[in-house]
Amino acid sequence: MITRLLVANRGEIARRIFATCRALGVETVAVHSDADADAPYVAEADQAVRLPGNAPAETYLRPELILDAARRSGADAVHPGYGFLAENAEFAAAVTDAGFTWIGPPAKAIAAMGDKMTAKALLAEAGVPMLPTWTEPDQISDFPVLVKASAGGGGRGMRVVRDAAGLADAVASARREAAAAFGDGTVFIERYVERGRHVEVQIFGDTHGTVAALGVRECSIQRRHQKIIEEAPGVLSAEVRERLHEAAVAAGRAVDYVGAGTVEFLLAPDGEIYFLEMNTRLQVEHPVTELTTALGGLDLVRLQLLVAEGAPLPEHTRHPSVRGYAIEVRLCAEEPAEGFRPATGVLHRFAIPGVEREFGNLPRAGLRLDSGVVDGSMVGVHYDSMLAKLIAWAPSRAEAARTLAGALARAELHGVATNRDLLVRVLRSPEFAAGEIDTGFLERHAEVFAPLVPAARVPVYALAAALASAAGRRATAPVLAGLPSGWRNVPAFPQVVRFVGPTGEVEVRYRLDRAGNLTEWSTHPADGEPIAAAPAGSTIAGAAPAHAAVDGPPEVTPVSAAADRVMLAVDGVRHPFRVHRVGPAVFVDGPDGSVSLTELPRFPEPTTELAAGSLVAPLPGTVTRLHVEPGQRVAAGDLLLTLEAMKLEHPVLAPIDGVVAELPVPAGGQVDTGAVLAVVNPEEDPR
Repeated sequence: MITRLLVANRGEIARRIFATCRALGVETVAVHSDADADAPYVAEADQAVRLPGNAPAETYLRPELILDAARRSGADAVHPGYGFLAENAEFAAAVTDAGFTWIGPPAKAIAAMGDKMTAKALLAEAGVPMLPTWTEPDQISDFPVLVKASAGGGGRGMRVVRDAAGLADAVASARREAAAAFGDGTVFIERYVERGRHVEVQIFGDTHGTVAALGVRECSIQRRHQKIIEEAPGVLSAEVRERLHEAAVAAGRAVDYVGAGTVEFLLAPDGEIYFLEMNTRLQVEHPVTELTTALGGLDLVRLQLLVAEGAPLPEHTRHPSVRGYAIEVRLCAEEPAEGFRPATGVLHRFAIPGVEREFGNLPRAGLRLDSGVVDGSMVGVHYDSMLAKLIAWAPSRAEAARTLAGALARAELHGVATNRDLLVRVLRSPEFAAGEIDTGFLERHAEVFAPLVPAARVPVYALAAALASAAGRRATAPVLAGLPSGWRNVPAFPQVVRFVGPTGEVEVRYRLDRAGNLTEWSTHPADGEPIAAAPAGSTIAGAAPAHAAVDGPPEVTPVSAAADRVMLAVDGVRHPFRVHRVGPAVFVDGPDGSVSLTELPRFPEPTTELAAGSLVAPLPGTVTRLHVEPGQRVAAGDLLLTLEAMKLEHPVLAPIDGVVAELPVPAGGQVDTGAVLAVVNPEEDPR
């Protein structure tokens, strides 16, 4: 019987496993890098062991360090989580050889499924349907195709290629990214099916020969081939569901599978199913299966521990009934305005309303949160950008989507940019509601990438920020606190506050009288005409309000203001704006969504001016490859260099036609945010 479990992973993965261990009375051991020393999962463990270093290759991907930590902590079992070493057959064998209980499938099964080409050959013999597959680019004559990493998943090392001209570059790039992510640059090529759906089956095997299918998940909403929304039981016919179950169980039996696993399929528009890959671990999206299988839901981590101890699968898991509908979103630290590149920084506030339970099943309709972060967490550059998973369960798909979208829209996510707005817009889109989804959904629906707060409403949020700042200063003034902020004996000029926000610079001007009433206000873009204004007579206190048009509609009337909450009447309807200030950063959550603003100093400090044409690093990383050299002529859009950060490749492109003047960072060089990567000068007109 397992008494002390070491989890060879981090973040929300470790927290999820610890939650089950606490319920079962199993002691827990965390391992952590230096960057994770203060992470929530470390504090929640009964014991913690430091892995010196920061990057995964220095820490979590070092089997010898994990085994040493298990010995030092007195653990009797090792759970790999669902990443890092979870699909490493050598690690699984090393754990069992060292005398620890391994929470996962046998090393032989991991090895068979870990190489995707080997897996395809093995499962084809078992009757599992396959897509046409090639290992060499010169074998291909029919496009489009998909280049995939043989040793990993998660969208890394994956490229869609639509013609022969782009194949060589796609294969080379996929190999580099796969090598960086998985330590193996082997790739293969599959036929790419347009308008296909990504569906998968949760399987579970025990040591007594049983392999059961625990339901289907729909994972078609993807960006860069990475899942961002998953749901169960999926919008599928009973006949397709049964075929998927049969193929998944056949795959598990072909390798004598034990433990939790996922068999992934492509569902073509004509209804045919094709094997994609088998992940020999618990998946990130397993909560939607837990919430929709059997009365009260299943705990798949609990099943993992029981099976590892030699127990047979309980009878009710062999043919589980389905209850209701669950949808999960992956909330990631990403910059939407910059192509959803990974974002870093301090998460000053992380608050999602209405969460019923964390890391556990729901007794009734509601929200579950599986998160690796809390208020004050540092989001660094070393690991995946996912912050949390939010899951809604309800009797119907429509109710689950509405609940999930509403909670996300009202969440306070301050300090780090996220993909929240994209998730909300997808969940609220008519096409998603109708079940019209496939892996190309985001490519066809550019409208879901728009921010929740329209540009015309940003000035209203800026006004709320300015009024909250004034109220805060008035409340904390050490002297003359009775005088309103900005009031003066000779009110020739208004109080002026300038912010930088999602639409650029916005300037707010306002006047207050002796009683603190707002007598006049306006907002302006930088050096522009007013885009919102209220005449004399406007008031915060409420008497005789005067309306102000913001870029035409809406009409806005200030009602009340405090340091953390401002009430504005927008088009005659009162709305609260929640305001959270951290230094110059101001986060405003309102009726449309959230806006992040930075208050500019009244007298800015002088800064070093970059050379014209400088391209700077958007986040810390490593320059993996230089594609040009100084003096070379380039056209706008040409690839200059490749930056690797947060386990992804980020191409740096020429912004203009010109000549490469400088490449200050060599291949292999590490850079911080803001470091100059290249300088491109415009080519002089020969005339």
